[in-house]
This record gives sequence, C-alpha cells and structure tokens, in this order.
Amino acid sequence: MTRYKAIISYDGRLFSGFQRQPGARTVQEEIEKTLSRLNSGKPVTIHGAGRTDAGVHAYGQVIHFDLPQTRDVEKLRFGLDTQCPDDISVVAVTLVSEDFHARYAKHSKTYEFLVDTGRPKNPMMRHYATAYPYPLDVEAMQEAIKDLVGTHDFTGFTAAGTAVDNKVRTITKATVEVAQKTGFLVFTFSGNGFLYKQVRNMVGTLLKIGNGRMPVSQIKTVLASKNRDLAGPTAAGNGLYLKEITYENELHTHHIRQ
Repeated sequence: MTRYKAIISYDGRLFSGFQRQPGARTVQEEIEKTLSRLNSGKPVTIHGAGRTDAGVHAYGQVIHFDLPQTRDVEKLRFGLDTQCPDDISVVAVTLVSEDFHARYAKHSKTYEFLVDTGRPKNPMMRHYATAYPYPLDVEAMQEAIKDLVGTHDFTGFTAAGTAVDNKVRTITKATVEVAQKTGFLVFTFSGNGFLYKQVRNMVGTLLKIGNGRMPVSQIKTVLASKNRDLAGPTAAGNGLYLKEITYENELHTHHIRQ
C-alpha cells in the first residue's frame, strides 16, 4: 500500500462537519466516495488531522489515505479535485512514509475567525463571517487576547462534557486585527491543539470584552477559574476557518492563499 497526504479546502456551509456520521452529509464521506471510484470501487478510508463542526470552513485541512498502487500525485490530485463536489477542493497531494498519520504526527494548527462588524451586515458573507453589529473596542481585545498565549488549562473555554481529560494546550499566536479591505475583524490562533469549541468560545469572550460587557482581565479570570460560565457565549461556526496545519518533520509548509 502507498500512503498519500492531501491538503484540502472546503466550504463548510452545507456539511454537517468533517467526520462521517450516519444520515448526514460530511466532508469525509464525500472524499471517501470519490476515492472509492478512483480505486475501482473498493472502499478507501481517510484520516483527518482534526474534525471541524457543522458550518466550519477549511483552507488547509490535512488528510491521509492508502491506495494499493503508487500513482502520479498531480494526476491523483486533479482526479480527486475534479470529481469531488464543488464545495471541496484538493489543493495538494504528496507521497508520505507509511508511518505518517495526519492526526497523530506532531503538528501545529492555525485557525482564523472572521467577524463582520458592519452596520448593516454584508448579506453575501452571512455564511462566511459571524455578524456582530455592535460597538467594539479593538484595542481592549488586542490587550486581552495576549493572555491566551502560552501553555494553559483551557477548561473554561471548552464545551461542557468534553471527553478529553487533559485540557492543557499551548497557544503560540493569538491576534486580532481589522482587515483593511473588508473592515472585518480577523482573529488568528495558532497552537498544538484546540479543544472542542475552544476557538469559538475564546472569540465569544473577546467580543464581550470588546463590547465593554466584560473586563480586559476576563481571559485571565476564565483560565484561572476553569469555569465555562465565566466565559462569553460560543461564537457561531460560520466565521471559523481551519487555515493551516504544519507538521514538525516537514521541511516545507504549504500556504493556502485566500
């Protein structure tokens, strides 16, 4: 068997998330159906670097899969890209060693979150940015977001009932900027892993801080207390993008252009 690694992007709007689930349209199922067709009808299982929820988008999700023969990677990429549904794009395919695993090989993920602060909101972007048409102090959010950088127990920023026992994660980058072209707020988070709904909960808290309904120190309070009730609401998934995944043993990184 030959192992392949692929970088895929997708518009999450019409998907019930990445992971296969009965009776629902998922990214995993659509790609597996296409791979099966390219593999003479024999089933192929893909493994993703992480799961995205319903409505969440990706520029740089990484998957791996095995095929019984070695193929020209560009022909394979083109075949997948043209035969997958229009809301999935196969950006790159490379040959990898048999011990590579998209999920378990050490990697860093970068997420981006877009917030449309327009009054009125942009209706064309309603599935691709979360609308927040209220006053925001960007400088207060820029001050508060710094407290997320570092290694912390993020219990207070994950959804209740999360199955993972160890909620310690390291965030290497956390920024919020105003995009010049659109005026949208762009939150960026990079780290070695994120808990269920963690990014959306961090954004929801930062928006409350920006709106003056929580103090700038609230991030520290949530981290110290590990109390989800002290954090802000979960921001909607439509503004969330899995932007990039970088593996430790890679000599090169694929940058997905927007």
